[in-house]
Amino acid sequence: MTNHVYLLMTPHHEDGIAKTMQSLGRKYVRYINGTYKRTGTLWEGRYKASVIQSKAYLLRCYCYIELNPVRARMTKSPIGYKWSSYGFNAYNKKDDLITPHEQYIELGNCIEERVKAYRELFRYKIDDDLLHVIRDSTNQCRVLGNECYRKEIEDALQIKATPGKRGRPKKLNEIKCI
Repeated sequence: MTNHVYLLMTPHHEDGIAKTMQSLGRKYVRYINGTYKRTGTLWEGRYKASVIQSKAYLLRCYCYIELNPVRARMTKSPIGYKWSSYGFNAYNKKDDLITPHEQYIELGNCIEERVKAYRELFRYKIDDDLLHVIRDSTNQCRVLGNECYRKEIEDALQIKATPGKRGRPKKLNEIKCI
């Protein structure tokens, strides 16, 4: 995209994505600054990441990401966007940067079945509610999954995986008792 990048990654190590993004940032910024005789940062802020419940949401995230250029009217079809993994996933185009995810492999017993099943996912429009859920999860760095999965992640990582109530918490003396 012209102003952001989506990477759907499954790390092999706990800090794999953070280390990858740190390395990418350092090397790419150095390259751009050297090439264009400039200084400073390229990105406004830190990368945003969201844990995804694979069984329920991973393939939906593939669709969300690969349809982004279509929604932005940069291309009529995801195959028309050269930076997409759609060619690999839907037509078995060679791409050494992509390792098929387990969920993708489960789409079929052979590559022909997988690419056909993958293309079939794109026959249906992504529900607007799901678009908002994916966007909010990404922008707020929240877990993308059902309630049980979010609770499981909260317990395992000792983090808050769901947004709290909006606004400031009420002070004890502001709470009315009836």
